Amino acid sequence: MSVLVFTENWDGKFKKQSFELVSYASKVAGMLNTQTVALSIGNVQEDELKKLATYSADKIIKVNNDNLKNLDNQAYTSVIAQVAEKHGAKVVIIANNNTGKALAPRLSVRLKAGLGSAVSKLPTSVEPFTIYKKALSGKAFANVVIKSDIKIITLSQNSYEFSENPKTASMETFEPVLDAIKTNVTDVQKQTGKLILTDAEIVVSGGRGMKSPDNWGPIEELAKVLGAATACSRPVSDEGWRPHEEHTGQTGKIVAPNLYIAVGISGAIQHLAGISSSKCIVAINTDKDAPIFEAANYGIIGDAAKVLPAFIQAVKER
Repeated sequence: MSVLVFTENWDGKFKKQSFELVSYASKVAGMLNTQTVALSIGNVQEDELKKLATYSADKIIKVNNDNLKNLDNQAYTSVIAQVAEKHGAKVVIIANNNTGKALAPRLSVRLKAGLGSAVSKLPTSVEPFTIYKKALSGKAFANVVIKSDIKIITLSQNSYEFSENPKTASMETFEPVLDAIKTNVTDVQKQTGKLILTDAEIVVSGGRGMKSPDNWGPIEELAKVLGAATACSRPVSDEGWRPHEEHTGQTGKIVAPNLYIAVGISGAIQHLAGISSSKCIVAINTDKDAPIFEAANYGIIGDAAKVLPAFIQAVKER
């Protein structure tokens, strides 16, 4: 019996999200009195793999197959299922990102497992196995009982506080049985020189209250001095003021940074659903009755054109 956690890597390197998953999985394993098995697919060097043990992995399984260098949902599902079956995994934990949302349902069918998606805390009970998750766009919470023998959990990003807890992990190579790979990647174009929105610890986001795309300078300057990513509301991206890749919300990118600064954003329910997992929300808006203030930890009622320069100067002085 074990808890299996699938850890993604980006160009052979793990990010905070993978370490968060391993830490979370180790706590679940502790609740079940079993071991944590971390699975890595792709070309990752041994020194990098050992970092998983720093966050309490008991065993590290590496799968390095040239046919798996690009994500293929069907092939990755097969590999994870094979590892789960070999190591008797009763719980499989995956990130609640685009990759996890594609893999988890397939694994659920393959392993005949119950699926708990977008959990934000440790299980409230293991007998019966009960997960805690947000519901109704973050306006409510649900305790969901998973009754199947095998359980699959997708963990919301930045929802679990973790720290280093080094262990001496064993490491082994697994050779999966693969069918023909159906995904054929002909070209890869990567964005460089810009912080990826979903990975950012701090996000500065603007809405229609900025009045014009010509007024985005202070948003970008504040993001630069904070080391933050820039984002926007849906109306802004629909108007073509900002690229669609910056659109946050229920129909855009779901983010969970430590700090989310919303400038000129009214706070429609669809937008709040995509940012509600942020640790701290700061809202700047001229309308004191804007819904964003109900979700914000801190609010500034004022014109962004006047507030942002003072905000930027204060950050620089700090």
